[in-house]
Amino acid sequence: MWRLFPAFLLLITPALAQENATAYEALRVVGAQFGSDALNHIVSLTGVEGDPQPEKWKIVLKDPDAPGGVRELQVADERVVSDRPAGRRAAGSTQGATIDTARLNLDSSGVYAVASHTAEKSNTHFATVSYTLRTDERGDPVWIVTLLSKSSRPIGTIYIGANRGTVRRTEGMFAGATMEDVENDYEEEGERGPFGGVKARIKESFHRTQEEARDIFDKVKRSFDDFIHRE
Repeated sequence: MWRLFPAFLLLITPALAQENATAYEALRVVGAQFGSDALNHIVSLTGVEGDPQPEKWKIVLKDPDAPGGVRELQVADERVVSDRPAGRRAAGSTQGATIDTARLNLDSSGVYAVASHTAEKSNTHFATVSYTLRTDERGDPVWIVTLLSKSSRPIGTIYIGANRGTVRRTEGMFAGATMEDVENDYEEEGERGPFGGVKARIKESFHRTQEEARDIFDKVKRSFDDFIHRE
């Protein structure tokens, strides 16, 4: 579907050679090799066990010419190291929706900063992180960050909006508090009694951490459009 532009590969270099590429840098490799139109067909992007960034990024693209309608690229060491058809289950997004890159304002380096702060505030200690960028049920881009122990066991998950950096939801942290929990600030009938105070403190802690995460987002915010079109 997309033609190869090998000459552009010479222009793709991470900020520091010894560091693993961020998500934006991996997508820039894809755009350079297959043309900018390929960036309009991104279904999902995944990196596992980053410390803080993963050694390899897997990018799933919507491609009507590929078996199953999607293809899977893997980017490592400043180049595409794998290009193959992907099964339908590999898409990872709601109904195979593609990501509107114009709405991306958070690179994986910024995601790590927000996730690390959230983990610290919930007393969750982790060794590495795995990243997934996809669309949610509304078509909005969202980062799903899984915190891993030294033995690579999942110990918590954080959902962060890729447009505004909002911590939307956590799993295994803050007792699984969500935005709905925070907004619902009245005490329901079922929450009264000895556990009502505990739930209130959890909500308060989640809300405070969410506010602090917004401040971090303001510092690490990075437009993908600005990044990809810079000289």
